Amino acid sequence: MSRIRVTYRKSAIGYKQDQKATIQALGLKKLNHTVEHDDSPAIRGMVHKVRHLVSVDGIPADSPQAVAFFASTPPAVGAAATEGQ
Repeated sequence: MSRIRVTYRKSAIGYKQDQKATIQALGLKKLNHTVEHDDSPAIRGMVHKVRHLVSVDGIPADSPQAVAFFASTPPAVGAAATEGQ
């Protein structure tokens, strides 16, 4: 399964509590902290919610390149992903 690197780039001070909670749920502790996650629809949704605060694989999540990345279909998850192996 592919992995994505999420980096906390902008402070969540002044943003709604649900966005702060999403940053915490992603495992981001402080500015410039980077975490790796398996590429899944749930993680993509979380990153989309806070795209103005993070970057993905070194690209700002609200840039056209990242928007194209998130528009693509994430890899299959679960039993369907392991059938061909």
